[in-house]
Amino acid sequence: MNIWRDSEAAAFVRSVADGNETVPTVTVAGRAMVNPSKRQLTEAVEKYAPHLLPTAAD
Repeated sequence: MNIWRDSEAAAFVRSVADGNETVPTVTVAGRAMVNPSKRQLTEAVEKYAPHLLPTAAD
């Protein structure tokens, strides 16, 4: 999502990024992550939203 074209998205990012418009900012199961590493993002998905991970059949 382009936060510079969506004022609500920009407001959300500022609310979780100490007033900054830092991208990427993502949410995993309602938990905001500002500029996470791939490892941090993967660990958060594994812990809080494992149903979003591909299965062996995918």
